Amino acid sequence: MHFHHITLTVIDKEVSAEWYQRLLGEASVTPREGPGWTRARLAWPSGLIIGLTENTKTWEGQSFDEGNIGLDHVGISCESESEVRAWAIKLDALGFNRGPVEDVSYCWAVTTRDPSGIPIEFFCLKS
Repeated sequence: MHFHHITLTVIDKEVSAEWYQRLLGEASVTPREGPGWTRARLAWPSGLIIGLTENTKTWEGQSFDEGNIGLDHVGISCESESEVRAWAIKLDALGFNRGPVEDVSYCWAVTTRDPSGIPIEFFCLKS
């Protein structure tokens, strides 16, 4: 079993769609809407699918807080420490803020935040 997709509630789906494509490469974008929301579905050739939902009920000035019930962060799998470090270099080149490359007992990781403040972590387990 594996995840098919993840859909994130964001402040501005257009800004977020541009940010994710700068980070992960060009994706096909499919719009969708319903009562009180609009969504951009981004699909990459690798099979990764991220939905970005903009709700009309999101409060002005509200941003992501991992202290609330729900999502804590999104982890993207890397094959090696060098791949994690390559993502850190790419984040710097894109001008995206990031934390340090973490080297803990079980993994290497580097984290950035999307335009809504959602942490995106590039992660590799140690053998």
